[in-house]
Amino acid sequence: MSASKPIFDASFQCELARLMHWRRDVRRFRRDPVPEAELEHVLDLAQVAPSVGNSQPWRFVRVESVEKREAIRRNFLKCNDEALGALHGERAQLYAQLKLAGLDNAPVQLAVFCDRATLQGHGLGMRTMPEMLDYSVAGMISGLWLALRAAGLGLGWVSILDPEAACDALQVPASYKLIGYLCIGWPEEEHIDPELVRCGWQDRTAAGRRVVTV
Repeated sequence: MSASKPIFDASFQCELARLMHWRRDVRRFRRDPVPEAELEHVLDLAQVAPSVGNSQPWRFVRVESVEKREAIRRNFLKCNDEALGALHGERAQLYAQLKLAGLDNAPVQLAVFCDRATLQGHGLGMRTMPEMLDYSVAGMISGLWLALRAAGLGLGWVSILDPEAACDALQVPASYKLIGYLCIGWPEEEHIDPELVRCGWQDRTAAGRRVVTV
């Protein structure tokens, strides 16, 4: 199906850059519910993301039961305590002060998995780099992040979790690999700078430091 070429003018490009700068990892959420139509819209929008072999390997598990949310929260607390125990001195003190998860207040919690046994895509592009399935899911999440931010919503990606314990708690198929546990909701506060910069954990560095010419 052909279509006329879109024109992304200077005004659009400025707005896109602004959106990307305002795409923050949110850890503090209001408890206000997210309208179902709004959530469905951003999820549908995110799923136009490209994927290896057009496999669309992402699978969503919406976590709503008190029991399962509490299991994830216990998982986080255990992993967080272990991470704190591995640090010392001022770095440990700073880590202990960080707000690292929105699990208590985020009205929507999504576990996003890669179905590594998917037959969709017929294996195209996966023989030499099977991890492209995982990367495809991560790319979709990046698009979801932007779509949520454009709608005034925020997303927090919880990485301080034991993936195997999370899979067991959520009772997913053995072929599912956890890529992201996402907290979604209305941000309690707005910041253009990352929280880890504001708290003194780690500054951002210039892009040129990660570009080499060969």
